[in-house]
Amino acid sequence: MKIALFGPPGAGKGTQSKLISEKFSIPSISMGDLLRAEVRKGTALGKEAKALMDEGQLVPDSVVIDMLRDRLQGSDCDGGFILDGFPRAISQANVLDEFVKLDAVINLSVDDRFLIQRITDRRMCPCGVAYHLVFNPPIRPGVCDDCGEKLYQRDDDTEETVLKRLKVYSEQTKPVLEFYRKRGVLRDIDGNKSIACIRHALIEILDSLPQ
Repeated sequence: MKIALFGPPGAGKGTQSKLISEKFSIPSISMGDLLRAEVRKGTALGKEAKALMDEGQLVPDSVVIDMLRDRLQGSDCDGGFILDGFPRAISQANVLDEFVKLDAVINLSVDDRFLIQRITDRRMCPCGVAYHLVFNPPIRPGVCDDCGEKLYQRDDDTEETVLKRLKVYSEQTKPVLEFYRKRGVLRDIDGNKSIACIRHALIEILDSLPQ
C-alpha cells in the first residue's frame, strides 16, 4: 500500500498518517520531520532548510527527493508507506512517478480560516508530542502530559508565516491534485470534520484499494 496524504498546511496530514500507520502497520514518512531532524543536527542542509521553512518557502526539490529516495530503501517500507507532505509541486510529482507508483493520493480539503486557527494554536514538545490549545490542550498549560517538558510554538506556526505557506500552497502545490486526478488515484475527503470522521473516511478508502 503506497499512499500519500495531501492537503494544505494544518489540514491534519500528520495526525491522520500516524493513525493509519498504526492500523495498517506501514511507516508514516513526513518530509517535514526528516528536514527538522537535519535542523536539530545543525547540518548545512538543516541550516538551509530552517531558513526556508521559517519564511514559509519550499526546500529545493533535489534535497527532498534525495532524502525521500534514501528513506524508501528502508526495510520497513517493504510492505508500503504513507507519504505526509510530499509531493508539494508538479516537479516533485514527476520525479516521484519515475520510481514510485502511488496506489492512492488522498486530499484533505479544509477552509483557510480553520487552517489558520489550527496552526497558530498548535504547540509542540521536544519529545515529539503535539498539542492544540483549543482541540487538544495539555492537562497543565504549557507543559507536556507525557514527559513534563515545556511546550513551544514552532517558528513556522505564526500567522504571518501561515499566510505565506498557504499562498505557496495555492500557487505551487494545488496543481498536483490535477496531476493525480488524471491518473485516477486521487480521492477527496472533507478535512473540516472531526479527527474521528476523517479517519473513518480514510479507512474506507484504504480498505477499498486492491491488496
